[in-house]
Amino acid sequence: MNHKDHVDLLRGGVGSPSGVWADLGCGKGAFTLALAELLDPQSIIYAVDTDESALAELRRRVRARFPSQDIRPTHADFTQPLDLPPLDGVVMANSLHFHNQKEPIVRAVRDLLKPDGRLVLVEYAADRGNPWVPFPISFAKWRELALHCGFDSTEKIGSKPSSFLREIYSALSLR
Repeated sequence: MNHKDHVDLLRGGVGSPSGVWADLGCGKGAFTLALAELLDPQSIIYAVDTDESALAELRRRVRARFPSQDIRPTHADFTQPLDLPPLDGVVMANSLHFHNQKEPIVRAVRDLLKPDGRLVLVEYAADRGNPWVPFPISFAKWRELALHCGFDSTEKIGSKPSSFLREIYSALSLR
């Protein structure tokens, strides 16, 4: 996938182009940069990851591509309590599938969101993984989990073919 694909997967979930967002498990920032393209420069994006070298690469990419955007690389583990302000939105792209026990994570993410907050999940459309994507969650299972964790509604907002597990989708869940 390329930058346009990343933007397309997020586009239907962002809503207002301003606010405070977080990209949880951002890695080198492919989806952080897509989010930056969709949000105005007054917005704030917390890019959260445990990998310092990935965050360093993200800093370089932000300076080169979005120097006026307020992107705050944050060294933290999103499975632990995060010191973030109330968020308008969260992106979790290719990060939840590394965790078998998803419910506590999803509940914690919901608690980070403002009452009308948005969670945009980008995930592989499968319920069985492989060594690189150990615990994917299909859209049908995601919708069930999101409802169980207190999200009001969930809709599929995009999909792209994938060489790993046939398809990757994006979904918007509203708090």
